[in-house]
Amino acid sequence: METMELHRGRLIDHLQLIVRDLPASRRFYQAVFDTIGIPIAGEGDTYFWADELFISTADSDAAAGELTGRHHLAFQARDRATVDAFHKAALAAGGKDNGAPGERPYHPGYYAAFAIDPDGNNIEVVYHGPATYSADSVKVSF
Repeated sequence: METMELHRGRLIDHLQLIVRDLPASRRFYQAVFDTIGIPIAGEGDTYFWADELFISTADSDAAAGELTGRHHLAFQARDRATVDAFHKAALAAGGKDNGAPGERPYHPGYYAAFAIDPDGNNIEVVYHGPATYSADSVKVSF
């Protein structure tokens, strides 16, 4: 997989999830990423990726035949409406509710929602409150 342009600083450096049903995961994550403004960057027969998240089948070269275990991934949102839209889209795309949008006690202004993806991963979208960003991301070109 050849990437000629990367954006850093939006999520994490990279993470790979190995899933049982790639089409189900693709539908779920497409809905999630559409709500938070992160495009699917590429895909093949055994994988797809968005930003720093790679999702593949156990048959992919990088998977070594093993599924990953349960993970908790939290993606950033720019506002509460995005958190609300994520939860609705995730459930419509086959996710299971794991916490409706609302304030959480982690710190003042922590507004989040949770959904379980098709492989049991706990996916969160969180808005930490009003903030100023110096840039949307760091663009790296090769």
